[in-house]
Amino acid sequence: MLEVNGRRYALPSQPTVVVCVDGCEPDYLAQAVASGHTPWLKRTLQQGTAIVADCVVPTFTNPNNLSIVTGAPPSVHGICGNFLFDVETGTEVMMNDPKWLRAPTILAALAGAGQRCAVVTAKDKLRQLLGKGMDLSGGSMCFSSEKADQVTVADNGITGVLQMVGKPLPSVYSADLSEFVFAAGVALMQRPAGQRPDVMYLSTTDYIQHKHAPGTVGANSFYAMMDSYLGALDEMGCVIALTADHGMNAKVLMDGTPDVIYLQDQLDGWLGAGVARTILPITDPYVVHHGALGSYATLYLPAGGVADAAARIKGLRGIERVLTRAEAAAAFELPADRIGDLVVVSERSTVLGTSKSRHDLSALEVPLRSHGGVSEQRVPLIINRPIANLDAHRRWRNFDAFDLALNAAQ
Repeated sequence: MLEVNGRRYALPSQPTVVVCVDGCEPDYLAQAVASGHTPWLKRTLQQGTAIVADCVVPTFTNPNNLSIVTGAPPSVHGICGNFLFDVETGTEVMMNDPKWLRAPTILAALAGAGQRCAVVTAKDKLRQLLGKGMDLSGGSMCFSSEKADQVTVADNGITGVLQMVGKPLPSVYSADLSEFVFAAGVALMQRPAGQRPDVMYLSTTDYIQHKHAPGTVGANSFYAMMDSYLGALDEMGCVIALTADHGMNAKVLMDGTPDVIYLQDQLDGWLGAGVARTILPITDPYVVHHGALGSYATLYLPAGGVADAAARIKGLRGIERVLTRAEAAAAFELPADRIGDLVVVSERSTVLGTSKSRHDLSALEVPLRSHGGVSEQRVPLIINRPIANLDAHRRWRNFDAFDLALNAAQ
């Protein structure tokens, strides 16, 4: 048994795969199953274990992927967004650097215990965080679809990924980026015994979910593709735990334009230009997906101005919750030193921006779909094995995936 962040994990007796499907609102699966696109998933829902769980808030990629691989909330591992304001340097930065991670990962512990671990992520922004502390000298590896042409043994524990997968380097703005993750996972598991991974973590991108609602042709095609690869892994005897980092919702007015509250413009009008600072933790290099608009923001305010700003923001149409730093840290299990004086969560169909002039929405090809708030917290947690005596009344989390896969499903 290994202990990681206060939880104990058994070493796997069967090859084990944990999958994080980016942006997977549970209705995507329901619609794909109902329309006959996902036979493996239909069978698994009937014969395995199916739970609707909660992800962590903010419902963004980095906090949730790191919660899944640490088995803990952001208050433990420290990753509270894709982007933050570094108060020590006074700069706004991406949270891609492993220095921001405050807790060890389950994957690093497994690799340290002699297990061959593989991490395949669509976006390279996650690779270093997910791979932090992993010993790559014993057959473990960590690489991304996005930069599969640049892998080296020294940095990734593997080389020749494009040749192994048999697919060209995918575009970052395509379903191919996620398919490459699944194809790589199957190729790795097809290796001879003694070379294939003991534990594998696969993490996709939500490009499709940002563009296609549940039940649409584009969405069903994506889940049919996913289903075929998961079926192949199942046939190889893998224990599979499937979950998501967040859900996804339409964020538009009745005319199809984005329903946005520009918080920095509001604050500048109330307090004066530049007196307060709005941070959007959804911000990442892939703004074509969402225009850096999500349903969660954190605000830095002048001393003595917190209560007044909170009252004003609560009065805006489309605001769901306004919490102080202490309230947000307690409610959402966040590191208090890495969030602002206020945390703002918008309603299901509304997103938060900084200033209107700072958001280029010209690349949005379809009506905006995004995430970040409490309304995107419900996610699937599915195991391809029946688990007896599961507590139906417990609040299950997406970061219970490794616990179920290693401790309950083997």
